[in-house]
Amino acid sequence: QVQLVESGGGLVQAGGSLRLSCAASGRTFSSHTMGWFRQAPGKEREFVAAIGWTFGITNYADSVKGRFTISRDRAKNTVYVQMNDLKPEDTAVYYCALRQNGRDRYDYWGQGTQVTVSS
Repeated sequence: QVQLVESGGGLVQAGGSLRLSCAASGRTFSSHTMGWFRQAPGKEREFVAAIGWTFGITNYADSVKGRFTISRDRAKNTVYVQMNDLKPEDTAVYYCALRQNGRDRYDYWGQGTQVTVSS
């Protein structure tokens, strides 16, 4: 099994910044993708960003491009998302997740961390 633990959420004013962290432990994989997702009240969960663990290739949702940066520290088994120029519509519970290469779904999820952006 894999355990994912997010941290770094909180309350911030519009225009501010936060950095979320997700530490992975337990079973390891030779290659995988780590992703960040978010879910706002009354809305479906949506993709935010992802990073390939081996080569660090990234991709982002259009809504966060240019504002959010995903990165990973392989030695610490931790993935980050630096969120700048936050907007009230970024308010959501943010989840990290792990997808094994060759699979089309994320199988492991963290418990989530709340991000609230005030206007």
